[in-house]
Amino acid sequence: MLDVQFGQASDFGKVRTNNEDFCGSFVPASRQQARSHGFLFVVADGVGGMDLGEIASATAVHVLTDGFAKAQPGSLLASLMPRLIERANTAVHDLALTPEHHGQKMATTVVACALRYDQAVVSHVGDSRCYLVRNGLARQITQDHTLVNEQRKMGLISADEIAASDSRHVLIRSVGTEMFVSPDTNSLTIQPGDVFVLCTDGLHDEMKEAEIAAIASQRKDAVEIARELVARGVEIDGGDNTTALVIRIRTVEQVGMYRGRPYRLPA
Repeated sequence: MLDVQFGQASDFGKVRTNNEDFCGSFVPASRQQARSHGFLFVVADGVGGMDLGEIASATAVHVLTDGFAKAQPGSLLASLMPRLIERANTAVHDLALTPEHHGQKMATTVVACALRYDQAVVSHVGDSRCYLVRNGLARQITQDHTLVNEQRKMGLISADEIAASDSRHVLIRSVGTEMFVSPDTNSLTIQPGDVFVLCTDGLHDEMKEAEIAAIASQRKDAVEIARELVARGVEIDGGDNTTALVIRIRTVEQVGMYRGRPYRLPA
């Protein structure tokens, strides 16, 4: 059966007086629910410069975790995850139109990782990231929805120039800005010993993949690793809220797939 250990940490940083990052999770209450629903982990970063980033990020995470818990048992994660992010987008967008918040803009990034059997589905909008750390190496699963990343893909700017660009935080996609949003979704097979790191830009802007991998590969509790990642990010700069959610895969349940549906492999 799929078994995971996880931990999270967040820090205001050295400059901000409030924390617009938010994270949450859904943990199954039984073996049956682990197979029918799985696990869900979410990190969101309220967009700075807007009025209610902390409300946007909290709303998005609550919609995702609540929707995941109430999903039809056995729902295909690859189709469920983008639907839930689209639902979160509607919730944040509509919240800004209520009389209480009329005239105030709000938006957030979201990165979510769902786990079931031996599969992971990662869905995201914005520049909060998911890394997979395996055998001491970190691989970025998500691609930032930023102006500079689009320019990089078109060959207009190099990867080295991104860090120095004044436009590196300009988002081209976020949750709540428009009525509709298109999340990117990736599926992958997981192995015992894999570690996922979900984080906001306050962390990944400051740390190289090699340093993230070195910290995440330690034989420490996931909470300790999350705290160490965040502390290191704040130590390097601390100009932004900094959040990390660490998920360590301890065991998996291997399955086969037939017409998009999992079935248990014979022993």
